[in-house]
Amino acid sequence: MKAVWNGKVLAESDDLVLVEGNQYFPMESLNREHVTYSNHKSTCPWKGQASYFSLLVDGELNQDAAWYYADPKPAAAEIKNRVAFWKGVKIEP
Repeated sequence: MKAVWNGKVLAESDDLVLVEGNQYFPMESLNREHVTYSNHKSTCPWKGQASYFSLLVDGELNQDAAWYYADPKPAAAEIKNRVAFWKGVKIEP
């Protein structure tokens, strides 16, 4: 599976974890060429604190379009060191 935005592959792996309708890719599958850090954080009651990445492809910024849980709560341990996408990022076979 691939995460694609603006015609660029952001992550690619067959090792995905599905949680609440979101596909979580292994962090090492992330194409760092198109990722920039974000200061944005959010909190999920059962997963814990999420941190975000913004995406930069061909000069276009997609703010806070990827998130990850660096230290998830025990109930969400399966998504530790994984990244998921939204804001127009397509998950394709």
